[in-house]
Amino acid sequence: MTAGLLGLAPETAQAQSNAELQTQINELKAQVQALTAALAASRDGAASAAASAAPAASASPPPAALAAAPGEPPAASPAAASPSRSKAWYERLSLRGYTQMRYNAFLSGDDTAPTGQSRLRSVHDGSISDRGGFSLRRARLVLQGDVSDRVSLYLQSDFATAVNNQAGSERREGFAQLRDAYADIFLDKEKSFRLRLGQSKVPYGWENMQSSSNRLTLDRSDAINSAVPGERDLGVVGYYTPPSVQKIWDRLAHDGQKLFGNYGAFGIGAFNGQGINRTEQNRGLMKVAFATWPFELDGLGDGLAGQVIEIGGSAMLNKVQPELRSGSISPVVYNDRRVGIHAMLYPQPFGIQAEWNWGKGPEYDRDSQSIGTKALNGGYVQLMTRLPTDSIGAVMPYGRWQYYRGGWKAGTNAPRLETDELELGVEWQPWKALEITLAFARMKRAEADERRAGRAEGNLIRTQVQWNY
Repeated sequence: MTAGLLGLAPETAQAQSNAELQTQINELKAQVQALTAALAASRDGAASAAASAAPAASASPPPAALAAAPGEPPAASPAAASPSRSKAWYERLSLRGYTQMRYNAFLSGDDTAPTGQSRLRSVHDGSISDRGGFSLRRARLVLQGDVSDRVSLYLQSDFATAVNNQAGSERREGFAQLRDAYADIFLDKEKSFRLRLGQSKVPYGWENMQSSSNRLTLDRSDAINSAVPGERDLGVVGYYTPPSVQKIWDRLAHDGQKLFGNYGAFGIGAFNGQGINRTEQNRGLMKVAFATWPFELDGLGDGLAGQVIEIGGSAMLNKVQPELRSGSISPVVYNDRRVGIHAMLYPQPFGIQAEWNWGKGPEYDRDSQSIGTKALNGGYVQLMTRLPTDSIGAVMPYGRWQYYRGGWKAGTNAPRLETDELELGVEWQPWKALEITLAFARMKRAEADERRAGRAEGNLIRTQVQWNY
């Protein structure tokens, strides 16, 4: 009997455990259904309460989350459910800039000269002198951004401007100067057409419009820059860039080429014409026109695959009144007219860049001891190669010859310049934030001072370090 009872015990226990398990499963199903119904009801109630209580939401805080089933997260507040706020205009602005530090060393030449004779000097770099030393050529800070879909602003100041005659003939450094202050108004959604209002670069000359932070040579050429010393003026200019041209420029920029800037393939404008940060002296406006067009050379053979050549020209009509030695402004208005051409074969890896211009402008005449309107001409030819590497960065050797005969209207009494210069150099960019340039220059120049005659000669080693931020 005892053995029989022991044999039936496991079956009875198993039946009882199965029955209990089934009961527990049924109870869990019922609880899950109840929790699901409660959750749905709480969500519907919260949505209805939020809709009916919207007017009073600002007056009282939202109620605490309803207690539903254990572990349920609280309902989201109306503020958290609202769409993200678009950026304000000042949140779209960006800040950037660059600084250039130089050191020039005379190897030989006329760093000094007797009174009345030209010393070796440059209108672009005041640190070329018998005193030498380190100098800050530029210290630029740029604030820019799209304040709306159709309006963009650009502000640039230079904190390394020099001011003369602060204590006799002493030159003072490190003054701030406004360089650019303009707004771009885009006339179409594709941003092919833009109207630029304010103080900006005058569209004359390819090199003149190229940023100094992006230029290969240390200074601009005398001949092209003499059209617009300082490169800028106050006025209005319209630019147009066809999408096909923009596509080529975007590809060149992605490849690391040194482009001439954010300007159009075509530009036409009107400016005061007196020069950067100078008060206009007459009712006449400086009229300028500019055109440039890049051509892809891929169809001319495998040897030219990827190569781009760019050609174009500029024209300017202006009337200007130079500053006199007495400190006043000339009452005589002088014609200032010229036309120029440019060509550029981008270095991939070898390239060539050239510009030339002709015209008439104010120039001091030593015989009559007065300013007159005289002919001018000049330009430059530049050869360069670009050698990008993965180990030491990009290296760009270059050579440039420049020539100019004509007046320098930005100088006192519009002195005559006679420039012949050969510059051989190399730029090394180990990182994007750092550029180092070392150059040798053979110069023969007339000093930009009508009181000094003749031309000075000399050989210099020129160095520059530029850091970008």
